[in-house]
Amino acid sequence: MQFRDLKTQYQTLKPEIDQAVTDVMTASDFISGAQVTELEARLASYAGVKHCITCANGTDALTLALMAWGIGTGDAVFVPNFTFFASGETVAYEGAVPIFVDVEEGSFNVSAASLEQAVETVIKEGKLKPKAIVAVDLFGQPADYREIRKIADKHGIYILEDAAQGFGGSIQIDGKEHRACSFGDISTTSFFPAKPLGCYGDGGAVFTDNEEWANLIRSLRIHGKGSDKYDNVRIGVNSRLDTIQAAILQVKLKAFEEYELEAVNQAAKRYTELLEKEKSAGRLPKGMIAPRVKEGFFSSWAQYSILLDNEEEREHLQAYLKEKGIPTMVYYPKPMHRQGAFAGLDCVKVDLSVSESLCKRVLALPMHPYLEAEEQARVVEAVVEGLHVRAKS
Repeated sequence: MQFRDLKTQYQTLKPEIDQAVTDVMTASDFISGAQVTELEARLASYAGVKHCITCANGTDALTLALMAWGIGTGDAVFVPNFTFFASGETVAYEGAVPIFVDVEEGSFNVSAASLEQAVETVIKEGKLKPKAIVAVDLFGQPADYREIRKIADKHGIYILEDAAQGFGGSIQIDGKEHRACSFGDISTTSFFPAKPLGCYGDGGAVFTDNEEWANLIRSLRIHGKGSDKYDNVRIGVNSRLDTIQAAILQVKLKAFEEYELEAVNQAAKRYTELLEKEKSAGRLPKGMIAPRVKEGFFSSWAQYSILLDNEEEREHLQAYLKEKGIPTMVYYPKPMHRQGAFAGLDCVKVDLSVSESLCKRVLALPMHPYLEAEEQARVVEAVVEGLHVRAKS
């Protein structure tokens, strides 16, 4: 059993992907080929924004956004404490201080109450200037931008949407669907292979409606390019999406829109129904919690993560599932504020107990659009067996 079955996906899309790659090889236009521009237009249309600028990876996408805003020394940027390292790393790399905020247990995303408290604390201290919020769409579900936007507008700070895991997610606002990569003043995503929309290497993209920022980011991603590649008007980086990866992503985006997003949601629904049935029958601990999507929200299910009672229970279950040939992952075993890289920074202003607890209890089960119902039944059966074995020991 595969945790994220990229092999089956490739076999399903093989004719189209092989042809797309062959076309690039035949044209030999490996950097900034036509497929890159075409993909950017399709991605912008899908997200519902004016501009999409592709780049080399999701971390660079965050960096380019921060560079466009001039984030640096003396600035505070608010980051969820339960997320991948890059969400805070890029802030610190620019010389700013990541201020970690707690998350909601139900959605795994940033807590508006914790965010508000952190912003007000930083303002009261007067040492740093609040500049931006990195709102992460964790595990596929968008953060609650209805509440985050109120806080951002109140304090005059930017929202940087980190949709590395959230591409394809959406929120119904005033009867209209708004998709991930459209919620931030600038939004970003990653095309790492295991993401909801992944390429066959590294890749990323930046999204915005702001033309000035879009043009600046287009320059920054190619060595601060001006009128041509030998006219360098600012210090930039080298962060381009290869044409081959763009060609692959065009094929994958079509499948993602046509059936993969729906299929992964059906898989999530099956998991939840099976787990809740076992829990109702008393065969699972009351403390075991299946992931939930908020009312009016839609997830792209980058991961399907259950919550267990404690770290010991998780370790036992993960080991038991491994014996049964069922792969699992822990996202994330250490909260951001305990990462050694941030030890010298004044990053903690609020209580972070929810994210501390999640790091000890979360366990991700196999999840992808090609997951069969029989495989899911086997996973859930093994979860029940594993927890029963521990209860008896």
